[in-house]
Amino acid sequence: MQALTKNPTNPTPHPVLGLVETIVVDSRVLSCDGGLGALGHPRVFLRIRDHQTFCPYCSRLFVLNPEASSHGDAH
Repeated sequence: MQALTKNPTNPTPHPVLGLVETIVVDSRVLSCDGGLGALGHPRVFLRIRDHQTFCPYCSRLFVLNPEASSHGDAH
């Protein structure tokens, strides 16, 4: 389903580019509207619990930047 490679010394998943649209983000809380303006989808708000999450409409993969601060995202 998704293609991810893992480095045994770093448990953070690294997407294989070209197979799934992947967006690296700096916040655990985000929104997705498909990115196509009127041709997109309804805006949904997503929360990254571990390292990544998918948009249920467009299947974009959102990956949390390992260097991102989690300050303010603990709700």
